[in-house]
Amino acid sequence: MIVKVCGMRDAQNIRDIEQLGIDWMGFIFYEKSKRHVAERPSYLPTSTKRIGVFVDYTIEDVIAKVNEFQFCGVQLHGSETPDYCRQLRNALNEKIGKNVLINKAFGIASAEDFTNISSYEGCCDYYVFDTKTPTKGGAGYSFDWSLMEAYKGATPFLLSGGIGEDSYEALQAFSHPQWMGIDLNSKFEEAPAFKDVARLNSFLKKFKHHE
Repeated sequence: MIVKVCGMRDAQNIRDIEQLGIDWMGFIFYEKSKRHVAERPSYLPTSTKRIGVFVDYTIEDVIAKVNEFQFCGVQLHGSETPDYCRQLRNALNEKIGKNVLINKAFGIASAEDFTNISSYEGCCDYYVFDTKTPTKGGAGYSFDWSLMEAYKGATPFLLSGGIGEDSYEALQAFSHPQWMGIDLNSKFEEAPAFKDVARLNSFLKKFKHHE
């Protein structure tokens, strides 16, 4: 199971969370977010994959951030189209010269929200299924995971949206052939963009022990 911790910004907090052995760490570039990264932190993880989170950026601006932060992947949270994802893939291959993951987030509130996702098959490495909100993520609560029965695609996905310590039993009960990980954020925060290391460590030990 991939564990991604998103919404990081503070250098020491980044260092402490990295030491918990998580797989991916997300940095949000969206000015309306309380976790927006306005300037490069003085420390960035070296043993954890860095993921840049973007909302309707131009391809050129995504490339610039990937270069600046040496991202291993990008997560798209806006209204990016399949064609945008394909163009971004080509541009990353051309300008960066190494494989950069492209993950696309979708807000889910009903089975109908899966209708248009099939058009993204083949142009994204992972999907991130999040709680549908008017604010591009950050809901702080989970969507109804039973809706995932409606997802029949081949692209692996991460569950996101309000996952916290009280989600443990639901995670143990959840199964899907394409489920590959979880995306954690607000439920483990002491303040926006600052995670509670002890609480997150306790949850991860429990989660990973029962994978």
